[in-house]
Amino acid sequence: MNIDWAALGSVFGVSLLVTVGLVGAFALGIAGLSRASAATAEDGGAGAGGGTGTGGGTGAGGRALLARLGAYACFGVCLAAVAFGIYVIVG
Repeated sequence: MNIDWAALGSVFGVSLLVTVGLVGAFALGIAGLSRASAATAEDGGAGAGGGTGTGGGTGAGGRALLARLGAYACFGVCLAAVAFGIYVIVG
C-alpha cells in the first residue's frame, strides 16, 4: 500500500484552513448580532435605523443596522459553505 503523503498533507491543510475560516465567520456573525443588540439597547430599543438623531446612519441605529448586516453576511458565508459541501458529497 502506497500513501501519497503530499496529497494527504494538502487535504489536511485545506481542511484546516476552511474549518478555521468557517468557525471565524460564524464567530464574527455571533459577535455582530451581539453588537447589534447592544446598539439597539443603547438607542432605547427603537430598532435598527429607528434612532431620533439625524446623523445619517452614524448613530446607534446605524451601527445596529451595519452590525446586523455584517452578521447576516457572515452567516451567509457559512450557509454557502455548508451547501457546497452537501453538493459535493451528494454528487
